[in-house]
Amino acid sequence: MTAPVVLIVLALVLAVPAPMLLRRSTWLERSPRIGIAAWQALSVSLVSTVVLAGLALAVPAVPWTTDLAQLVRACAMALLEQYSTPGGAVVSTTGAVAALAVLARVGYSMAKGLTNAARNRARQLQALAMIASPHHDLDALVIEHAAAAAYCLPGRHSQIVLTSAALTALDRNQLDAVLAHERAHLHGRHHLILAAADALLHAFPGIPAFREARTALGRLVEMLADDDAARCSDRLTVATALVRLAEHGVTPAAALGAGGESALIRVRRLVAPARPLGTGRTVVATLATGALLALPMFFAIVPAAAAGTMPPCPVDGISTTA
Repeated sequence: MTAPVVLIVLALVLAVPAPMLLRRSTWLERSPRIGIAAWQALSVSLVSTVVLAGLALAVPAVPWTTDLAQLVRACAMALLEQYSTPGGAVVSTTGAVAALAVLARVGYSMAKGLTNAARNRARQLQALAMIASPHHDLDALVIEHAAAAAYCLPGRHSQIVLTSAALTALDRNQLDAVLAHERAHLHGRHHLILAAADALLHAFPGIPAFREARTALGRLVEMLADDDAARCSDRLTVATALVRLAEHGVTPAAALGAGGESALIRVRRLVAPARPLGTGRTVVATLATGALLALPMFFAIVPAAAAGTMPPCPVDGISTTA
């Protein structure tokens, strides 16, 4: 029972204190790409920890062996022993049901979210076909609207959309920066990152980690697109374009826009001097993210590894060490 207890404790740590630590970390905004990976790793680790805890309750630990026949025999005997008592059967069945329920809930929420997003995008593309016209000089559609806005519709038939007010509000350099921002969203498939975060939030709305992750990822994907745009234009130009779009900007559902609620934070970041992490800190942050992903599996296999020096299956009777 060591592995399930440790995994449950780890899940509690990942659900509450870990998001607080990530939220207070200043390096996330200095390297949005690593920040996105860190929040994704936290979310994946939390789900996998709960699933592995359930599986650890359902399947007893058995010592490893290179003899396949002995390993199969040890597994069978350990399962018979664990399920032979009413208490053991109840605990094991509960663990198996919990693991399957978590996986089913995540899968259902992900499928539903992607389906709804695709349906919304299809409706918007149909509307754009009636009211929008291609710009003669830009790879974008233009619609007549009094609010300045620029956004992209990702997916198979991706489109970048500008309002007529945006064309008036932005000069050519700012417009190029906005288009680069939207192309970064499309090429980076940022909608899939947000779709996964939305799925976990909708599946488990009471878990603070998933709520924090969705908020942070929404901000970080915009910062990542800002950085990509700043490679084509200077940072001040990108910041100025954000200010003008944020004044009256609107972004439809299932779309990614250059404005948005995080615009003020992003403008402050762009006008401040760039502070990249550097090679050393990038390596450390990458290793820490990898370790976060590996923790659940590590704690799940430690009991079996510790039992590796024991005989895989005693000659008489059923193993009592499984």
